[in-house]
Amino acid sequence: MKHESTDQTKWYCDKCQRELELAKVKVKYMEGNFEVDLMKCPSCNQVFIDETLALGKMKEVEEGLEDK
Repeated sequence: MKHESTDQTKWYCDKCQRELELAKVKVKYMEGNFEVDLMKCPSCNQVFIDETLALGKMKEVEEGLEDK
């Protein structure tokens, strides 16, 4: 799964004050493991999931997995 943001907003880690970078992140939900491209802090590895992704695509995937 790849999430592409359409805006050019630069996001920064609140803890480290470093610019977030697009990186592969391992996501686990129920019994499924997924690799997703998300914004992540290069220092502390904190991941940012924007509202559009959380309430859109991720919700669809979650509902699909729960229906199985």
